[in-house]
Formats: sequence, structure tokens, C-alpha cells
Amino acid sequence: MNIGANVVSPSNDFSNLYPRLISFRTGGMITGFLGLAMCPWKLLATPDAYIFGWLIGYSGLLGPVAGIMVVDYFWIRKTKLDIYSLYHSDGIYHYRKGFNPLAIVALVVGIGIALIGLVVPEVHFLYDYAWFGGFFTSGLLYGALVKFFAPAAAGQLEGLEETA
Repeated sequence: MNIGANVVSPSNDFSNLYPRLISFRTGGMITGFLGLAMCPWKLLATPDAYIFGWLIGYSGLLGPVAGIMVVDYFWIRKTKLDIYSLYHSDGIYHYRKGFNPLAIVALVVGIGIALIGLVVPEVHFLYDYAWFGGFFTSGLLYGALVKFFAPAAAGQLEGLEETA
């Protein structure tokens, strides 16, 4: 069930890249071939490679993303969203051509802190706790950057209704 459910999203993504050429079915085939090309049996061959290599490394990439999202939603926006702006390029969430430079800086720094233990043995403990290190580093840095470099961002959503 999980394999079937996880094929739907990338199949849609591939088919949306070039709809005239790539159908949903073709997108599913591309997903399958890429899945085989990643050699998952090698990843699962030893628990050490899977847990301490793949899972912790992956968490070092996802922790910073989660930290930025949590700080932005709960601290900066105070759980208030402009629903119209979420879906339109002229809204307040468009930033600079669709990218939030402050979030990107916080993301890169958080990933760097989370994964630095791979190359610097003295701080290997940062890699062991990559999700937490990345989460807190990126979240706090993003909050500070918005507070000092984009103070209007915190007040843009005054008067909006809270989301459920």
C-alpha cells in the first residue's frame, strides 16, 4: 500500500513537467526506474548505512525546513494566513520571484550545522542529532533575520482571521 501511495505524487510531478509528452502512467514508469536506479537494496543491506547514513542525513535536510515553517507560521504569522495570497503570485508570500531569501539563508546555515559533523570529527555529535540541530538553528536564525531585516513581514497579516 505504501509503495503504491508514494508513486502517485512523483508520477503527477513528472507528468506536469511536460503534459503533452509524459502521461501519469509514463510518470509512474519514470518513478519506478528512478527508484531502481537508486539501488535501495544497497541502502538496506546494513542497518548502519541505513540509519546512520540515509536517515540521519535526510533528517539534516528536513529539520531546517521544519524549523523555518514552524517559526514562520506560529511566531511570525501567529497562525494567521492570507488564503488568497497563498495561490497568487501578486500576494505577500511571493517574496522575490517566488523565493524568500531570508528563508534560504536560514535553510543553508541550518543544513550546514546539521551536516558539518560528517566532515569535522570533533563536532560529529551535531550530525548525530542533525534534525534537532538543523531545526533549532534554522528556526531561530529565520526568526532573527525576519525580525531585523523584514520587520513589516510580521505585521502584514494584521486583521486576518485565524485558520482552523
